[in-house]
Amino acid sequence: MKFIIAIIKPFKLDDVRDALTEVGVAGMTVSEVKGFGRQKGQTEVYRGAEYTTNMVPKVKLEIACSSDLAAQVVEAIQTAAGTESIGDGKIFVMGLENAVRIRTGESGDTAI
Repeated sequence: MKFIIAIIKPFKLDDVRDALTEVGVAGMTVSEVKGFGRQKGQTEVYRGAEYTTNMVPKVKLEIACSSDLAAQVVEAIQTAAGTESIGDGKIFVMGLENAVRIRTGESGDTAI
């Protein structure tokens, strides 16, 4: 099993969700987050005054999936979230030792 974390631009969430549904992802967790990378923040105008924020709003997706599906999930996220501009985000893939469905006690791939 794999645990995939993706940080994407907020306006791309619906596109990514649709792409993940098409490849067979049954569920995911979505969080609103702030951070920075090479983008180094952004400049905004508030009440006529320009100021710089060092944290950019993003959306964090967390997806647990079978190892067989992981490559398709990564490709779907990359394709749907990409704008070919700075700040598109990152995808992290980690091994997932186990998953347990609380209601039934199922574990492993069947819990996902």
